[in-house]
Amino acid sequence: MTPLKKLSTVLIIVLLLIVGGVFGVAYKYPTQTRSAIASFMSTRFGITSSTTINQPQIVVEEESAVINAVGKVSSSVVSVVASQTGINPFSGETSTREQGIGTGFIVDASGVILTNKHVVSDSTISYTVLLKDKTSFAVKKVYLDPVNDLAIIKVDATGLTPVTLGDSSTLKVGQTVIAIGNALGRFDNTVTKGVVSALGRGITASSGNPFSNQSESLEDVIQTDASLNPGNSGGPLANLSGQVIGINSAVSSGAQGIGFAIPINTAKPVLDSFAKTGKIVRPFLGVTYELVTGDLALFTRLPVGALVRSIVADSPAEKADIRKGDVIVSVAGEKVTDIKPLSQIVLKHAVGESITVVIDRGGSSTTLTATLAEAPGS
Repeated sequence: MTPLKKLSTVLIIVLLLIVGGVFGVAYKYPTQTRSAIASFMSTRFGITSSTTINQPQIVVEEESAVINAVGKVSSSVVSVVASQTGINPFSGETSTREQGIGTGFIVDASGVILTNKHVVSDSTISYTVLLKDKTSFAVKKVYLDPVNDLAIIKVDATGLTPVTLGDSSTLKVGQTVIAIGNALGRFDNTVTKGVVSALGRGITASSGNPFSNQSESLEDVIQTDASLNPGNSGGPLANLSGQVIGINSAVSSGAQGIGFAIPINTAKPVLDSFAKTGKIVRPFLGVTYELVTGDLALFTRLPVGALVRSIVADSPAEKADIRKGDVIVSVAGEKVTDIKPLSQIVLKHAVGESITVVIDRGGSSTTLTATLAEAPGS
């Protein structure tokens, strides 16, 4: 190597060391200093850095919306804990078993909490709720709505933070939703995110309550791929505005990304009746029926609707002259289908309300009027 080439190599090495040192300093000093150094190096030497140094983390719009929504809802979410006292078969001593079994959320500052019926349906068990800050309250009273798999639990408390209820009738498939719950009964306030996968599903679900072996038939539910686990039952499904639009209720066994939530609009009449009367009041038509789906209608030549199997004596249905064998085609202007079954349509209306009932009787259409009564046992 000639002396000239050696000198050139040394100069290049020295220049690289200087540049490396300058950009090394840039990592240590404030943004203004780094910018000034970078500008100087670019202008004087034509050297630029392709590395973005210590830039603050950028939260994209959807992430920010999720974080804000979780902040609005999470302080209103409670874990439901069951306590069961029994005799230890080995020692003969009395012991109490406690386990997180579900979730609920505050709907009124006075200690009114909404959850699933299958979470708190066992009257032999004592329940407590645990807030996000670990404050606990004993459940004083449980009110069940077995028709909708809903329950209201009451604790002695004031000044609690209730959720904001949204409108589940405006949901769209593909819409982002957030689930919060006591996953597996151990991981309270677990947050998962997904989308509305489908609307108007009908399912039969087994309870995730380890103290219970019940199954629930749920109609017109929301399907979501937001991860749900045993223990999530009764927790809120929220939109990106932080409004609760569903009550998480079931997961599909053996599948991933398939969970179900009861629309919040189904719960609103239940909450309204409780606020007015202190109990869950359900409207009552007074028929038992079999759903005639589109496929069944092709074979039976009956219209799609609810085929009446029996009439409860002295019920609104009997007083309206609805008869066994009639097919109830629509109620209050809503067609009866497998997506909108008769029971769900009736539950949208209030006790004492008069509704039109269109029936098919022997191939002829007739419009009747029924005044809904309070369901027995409400």
